[in-house]
Amino acid sequence: MSDGGVPPSRADARRNRALVLQAARFAFEEQGLGVPLGEIARRAGVGAGTVYRHFSSKEALFRATIVDRIELFTDTARDLVDVSDPGPVFFRFLASVVRLASRNKALCDALEAAGTGRFEPSPGVGKDFDDALEVLLGRAQEAGAVRQDIGIADIRALLVGCLSMERARAGADTDDGVQGRMTELMCEALRPERAVTKLAADPAKRNGSRCEVCGAALATARAGRPARYCGGACRQKAHRARGRTRQR
Repeated sequence: MSDGGVPPSRADARRNRALVLQAARFAFEEQGLGVPLGEIARRAGVGAGTVYRHFSSKEALFRATIVDRIELFTDTARDLVDVSDPGPVFFRFLASVVRLASRNKALCDALEAAGTGRFEPSPGVGKDFDDALEVLLGRAQEAGAVRQDIGIADIRALLVGCLSMERARAGADTDDGVQGRMTELMCEALRPERAVTKLAADPAKRNGSRCEVCGAALATARAGRPARYCGGACRQKAHRARGRTRQR
């Protein structure tokens, strides 16, 4: 039934759904998850009942507005897998994700929540993005353009932090006034042969560290030296990296 008690036609239902999605996309881009559903209904020119008829909750509507954006990032990453210059392409891809997502509060909120395990845009969408990004990372590392001790967990954390800082700087008066400065610093930190400060390991957590290659959490060692890698694949990857370093 429609808000006025008259059953909507299929054409009207499709039109109303499109109006709600369009209004939600703009509202979420501006305000993120905090925007009320009533505000979205007002922008769409429909009643709250129409919104709930098409989307069971605000989270469901939020997912519908960002899935296509994240899928676009994923498809772009997949298209770049076979490029001849994987190092520069990897950094350009990271910079483009930050640049585009920092203008969209919905994407910022989604990536931040997904990075902390509090939100999954849609079954498989977040994992597909991670997998595609990890392939680009691996190719850049094989080309010697990215440090070998970086894993996909590190990249996700850096992306979320960089997005937050770029948005903060865009809305504030900074001394240099250069948007993208945080992105430059993030990319520089990922390059090899940089003097990166390493914090002393906490003895209480030494056995619960992460793989030096992919960043995956390692099982706590019951005895002996703590493991450095999560498995044979990462151990071989580190071995090849050391071989390339010795040949230089």
